[in-house]
Amino acid sequence: MIAAMTYELGRGTGPLSGVKVVEIAGIGPGPHACMTLADLGADVVRVERPGGSMLTGGPTDLLNRGRPSVALDLKHPDAAGVVLDLVEHADVLVEGMRPGTTERLGIGPEQCHERNPALVYGRMTGWGQTGPLAASAGHDLNYISITGALHGMGQDPARPHFPSNLVGDFGGGSTYLVIGVLAALLEARTSGRGQVVDAAIVDGTAHANTMASAFLAGGSLREERATNLLDGGMPFYDLYETSDGRHVSVGPLEPQFYDELVRLLPLPDAPDRYDLARAGELREQVAAAFAQRTLAEWTEVFEGTDACVAPVVTLTEARTHPHMAAREVFVEHEGVVQPAPAPRFSRTPSTLSLPPAPEPGHLTREALVAWGVADVEGLLERGVVVQS
Repeated sequence: MIAAMTYELGRGTGPLSGVKVVEIAGIGPGPHACMTLADLGADVVRVERPGGSMLTGGPTDLLNRGRPSVALDLKHPDAAGVVLDLVEHADVLVEGMRPGTTERLGIGPEQCHERNPALVYGRMTGWGQTGPLAASAGHDLNYISITGALHGMGQDPARPHFPSNLVGDFGGGSTYLVIGVLAALLEARTSGRGQVVDAAIVDGTAHANTMASAFLAGGSLREERATNLLDGGMPFYDLYETSDGRHVSVGPLEPQFYDELVRLLPLPDAPDRYDLARAGELREQVAAAFAQRTLAEWTEVFEGTDACVAPVVTLTEARTHPHMAAREVFVEHEGVVQPAPAPRFSRTPSTLSLPPAPEPGHLTREALVAWGVADVEGLLERGVVVQS
C-alpha cells in the first residue's frame, strides 16, 4: 500500500526518463507493455474505468506496477476532453480496445493528433486493425492458432500444447508493441510527426517464429510435433525425468557440448547421435541414465559445465536458484516478490517506483494535477473522474 497519497512526475531513472505515456487500460499485453515502459523510466498514467475490469486490479497485479491509476468514466460527455488534455502533454498513447472503439469515444488517432501532432498512438490487438477477423473477440490461444505457431508446440503427436499466454500476449503482443512504440518515438523526435503503431499479436507471433519459416523454406521442418530438432524430436534436445519425479532440460546441440553430456552421464555405449535409425535407442539410454539420480544430484553434476543441462524448477524455486538470486532477477518491492525490470543498463539503470494500484483511481486527483489537467476538482464533482 502507498503510505501517502502523493504523486510527482520524473520519478523514473531508466533510459526513458522524461517520456510521458497515457495508457487506456486493458488486459494482458497492453498493461505488460506499459509496465515495461514504466520500468524503463517513462512517466505512465493508467486511465481505467471506475471499479476496474475483470482479471485486473489489486496490490498484487504486478502488470499495473510503476504508474498511478486514474478512474475515468469514458462514457461521460466530458471524458474525451480529459484524455485529450493528457495527450497534449504526452509522447505516447497506448490502447487495446477493438478497432473503432476509441474513435467512437472521441479519443481516436485523428482526434489525438489534432491536439498533439507528434503523438505516437500505440494500438494493441490480437487480430490487428484490419482483416476479416479484426472486429471479432479472441484471446491469446486463438491468435497464435492461425499463425502456424501453436500447431507445432508440444511433444504430443496427438495434440498441440500451449505455453500459457507467453507466446501470444507477451511475446508476439507486448514485446512488439514496445518495439513499435520506441521506433515510432525515435522517428518522431526527428520528424516532429507522430503515427499509429498497429501491434497485432498475429503479426508479432508470426514474426517471432521466423526461424521456423526458414526451416520450412529450407526443407528441414516437418509439420508434425516431436519430429524436429527443437521440438523434442531429437533425443539430445528434450526433457528427461529424474528418480524423484522431477525433470531436467537437455539441449547440447553443438558436438562438443554433446560430448560433455555423454561423458558426465556417462554413456560409454551411446550410438552416433546422427544415426536417426538408432535415435530411439539413444533416447532410452539417456532416459535410463537420468532416472538413476534425483534432480538435486544431477544439478550438482552439471552445474557450471558445457553439457547444456538445467533443472526444471517451479516459479517459487526460480526465485532462489543460485544464478537467478545472484543476478537479482526477482526482487521484493513493497512486500511482493516480482521480476525486476529488464533489460539492464550500465548508465541509466531502471528502478521500481509505484507498486500496483490498490484499487482503480487511487491517485486520480494527484496524477491529473501533476499532468497539468485543469479543473480537477470540477471533474471530480461532476463524476467525470473518480478518486477511490
